[in-house]
Amino acid sequence: MSVSVVLFTSDLRLHDHPPLRAALDGSPEVVPLFVRDRAVDAAGFTVPNRLAFLADCLRDLDAELRERGGRLVLRSGDVVEQVCAVVAEAEADEVHMAAGVSGYAHRREERLRAALEAEGCRLHVHDTVVTAVAPGAVRPTASNHFAVFTPYFRQWSLAHRRDVLAAPRAISVPEAVGSEQLPARQDVSGVSEGLAEGGERAGRRRLAAWLRTPVDAYDDRHDDLAGDATSRLSPHIHFGTLSPVELVHRASQVPGPGSAAFARQLAWRDFHYQVLAARPAAASADYRSKQDSWRSEAEARDDVTAWREGRTGYPVVDAAMRQLRHEGWMHNRGRLLTASFLAKTLYVDWRIGARHFLSLLVDGDIANNQLNWQWMAGTGTDSRPNRILNPVAQAKRYDPQGAYVRRWVPELASLHGSLVHEPWKLPAAERAEYADYPDPVVDLTEGRLRFLQARETAK
Repeated sequence: MSVSVVLFTSDLRLHDHPPLRAALDGSPEVVPLFVRDRAVDAAGFTVPNRLAFLADCLRDLDAELRERGGRLVLRSGDVVEQVCAVVAEAEADEVHMAAGVSGYAHRREERLRAALEAEGCRLHVHDTVVTAVAPGAVRPTASNHFAVFTPYFRQWSLAHRRDVLAAPRAISVPEAVGSEQLPARQDVSGVSEGLAEGGERAGRRRLAAWLRTPVDAYDDRHDDLAGDATSRLSPHIHFGTLSPVELVHRASQVPGPGSAAFARQLAWRDFHYQVLAARPAAASADYRSKQDSWRSEAEARDDVTAWREGRTGYPVVDAAMRQLRHEGWMHNRGRLLTASFLAKTLYVDWRIGARHFLSLLVDGDIANNQLNWQWMAGTGTDSRPNRILNPVAQAKRYDPQGAYVRRWVPELASLHGSLVHEPWKLPAAERAEYADYPDPVVDLTEGRLRFLQARETAK
C-alpha cells in the first residue's frame, strides 16, 4: 500500500491545495506534515505575532483534518532530516509540497530532493499554491523576470488559471507516525493586543464577510485610512489559509472596478514574488542601487526611535506606527507613507524599517515587505525613484476628517477635522493643551532637500 507525505509550508489549508489533492489521488494514506524549521527560527523570522497566528493555523488545520478522519503531524528541527524521518516511519514513496520563491526555499527543495532520491522517494513540487501565477510563468523576451509592474500585469491578466480544487472529504493517516504537541496562541508572549485570529476557517469567514460588503467600492475606498475598507486578508494569504487562485476566481465573480482593483493587488504580490525568485539578493540588497549614503541606526537613533514608537510629530505617521504595534498589521496606505517618511524624509536605511516591520507584521512576507520598502526607498522597481510622499498631504487626502489619526493618537482626539494633521500650527496657548504630543522631528522641506541632495551627490 503506497503512502504519500504532504509537506505543508505557507499553504495551511485544505481548500484548493494541489499537493494534497495529488497525494490523495495517488495514495490511499497520506501524512499531512508541518515542520517547525529551526533554520527559520535561527534567522529571526519567528516573531511573536506570526508565531501566535501560526499556532491558530496549525490547530485549525489539525481540526479540519480530524473532521475528515486524519490529523496533522508536527515535527521540529531541520526540514530535510524531519521529512526523511517521517518518510521512513510511514514507508512513504512520495512527498508533495508547494514551490517556494526565496533563495532559502530553493536550497531547501534541492537538499530535500537529493536526500529523498537517495532513499528511493520522489519529491513533487507544485506551482500556483502560494501564488496565482507562478514566478517565471510569464516573462519578457529579453529577461528572466519583469522589472516593471504594468507590462507584468498585462501578461498576468492573460495567464492561464488552473481550476479551483475542492477540499477533500476524507483523509487516512498511518497510525505509526507520531507527532509533537501543537502550539497554542496563549503560550506565545509579546503578542500584539489586537492581533487577528488565524486559521483557514477564520480566513474563509473573513473572505465571505468581505464579499458581502460593497466590493465595487474597493477601487475608490481601499486607500481610505479611516474607512478601513481593505479586505484584511493579507495574513491569511501569507500563511496560505486562503488560496490566491481561489481569491482571483472569487473576485472575478463580482464584476466591476472593485474586484478588478482587488485582483490587481494580488498581481502586485505575484510581481514581487517573481522578482525575488529571479533576484533573491533583493531580500537584503538594493535591487537598483542609487549609491545612497543612508544614515545608520546609530547616526539616526533618536529619529528611528521616534518613528518606531509613533512619536515623530506627524500624526498620520504616528497613527500608522501605533496601529502596527497594536494589531500586528497596518493599512497599506500607512505602510507606504511611513516607509517613505523613514527612508526619504529622514534618510534612514530602508533595511532598518523593513526589519522593524518584519518584527511585528503578522503578514510579514520577505518578497512583499522588502520589495515594497525598496519601492518606497527608490532602490526597487519604481520608475520614479525620487518620489516622496508628503505625510500631511497624504493625511488630508486619505484621512480628510482625521478619524484615523484620532483613533490611534488619543492625545489629539479633541482636535476637530483636519486640524489634527498639523498640531504644530496651533496658536501657542492652544498647542500647550496638547503638550503630551511631540513637535515634528524634522521639517518636511529640510528632509526633502537632504534626500534630493544626497541622491544628486551620489550620481
